Amino acid sequence: MHNEFDLKKIPFQSIKEFLDAKVEQYNQPEFIKNDPVSIPHLFTKKQDIEIMGFWAATLAWGQRVTIINKCKELISLMDGAPYDFIINHEEPDLKKLLHFKHRTFNDIDTLYFIAFFRWHYENNESLESAFMPPNPLKGSLKVEVALNYFRSYFFSLPDFPHRTKKHVSSPSQKSTCKRLNMFLRWMVRKDDCGVDFGLWNTIKPSELIMPCDLHVDRVARKLKLITRKQTDWQTAVELTARLREFDPIDPVKYDFALFGLGIEERWGADSLLTTLK
Repeated sequence: MHNEFDLKKIPFQSIKEFLDAKVEQYNQPEFIKNDPVSIPHLFTKKQDIEIMGFWAATLAWGQRVTIINKCKELISLMDGAPYDFIINHEEPDLKKLLHFKHRTFNDIDTLYFIAFFRWHYENNESLESAFMPPNPLKGSLKVEVALNYFRSYFFSLPDFPHRTKKHVSSPSQKSTCKRLNMFLRWMVRKDDCGVDFGLWNTIKPSELIMPCDLHVDRVARKLKLITRKQTDWQTAVELTARLREFDPIDPVKYDFALFGLGIEERWGADSLLTTLK
């Protein structure tokens, strides 16, 4: 059994320095190749980055190598140019997508995604506007409202397949919205390391909410950064609030640290005591 530790005995500054060092370690170009963020990095056109960034985030469950391979398969099925395919395809072009599948995401979902993107981009230059409700708010609630709005907007096409709704979460469903928060991190967060894109400006990096997956949740709980028993939207909000104490301008940069500790180092509770003593 791991020894329990008392966070109060560990100086705030020590934890901050520990996590900052891990951010510096993982927020590097080398991080890209083994992460789903590598998929939008295959492109330079803004719309291609948005489309495949959203799709890579949506498909981001399971082994990372499988996620990346399935995304590359999807890109190939769209002739290597997602935006051009979505805008200019004709009905026969869609036949090649009828067998695409990743876990529970299948061809029905794929075709609806394409229909949504075509409808949206015929009227908008960027996917950013899909996250902009008519009455925007400030602060962390701004992202909550934006995500709730996006889900309703995404499924505003007539006769959308009900089964596809499970692939797009929202805070109103009590979901952590890990995939959407990760996508927003990619699109919004601006840094000098070249991992995140920083293409969007409506939401500020300081307003982002942490992508809270099993790895991040586990490490954050061992660091006593989460007290909430269940893992839901409020858990992600709580974790983000704690991380804002370390960096109020760019709290979700610690996604690199917590995720890296969880999946790369398979980090245990005793490691903190050993590292911070």
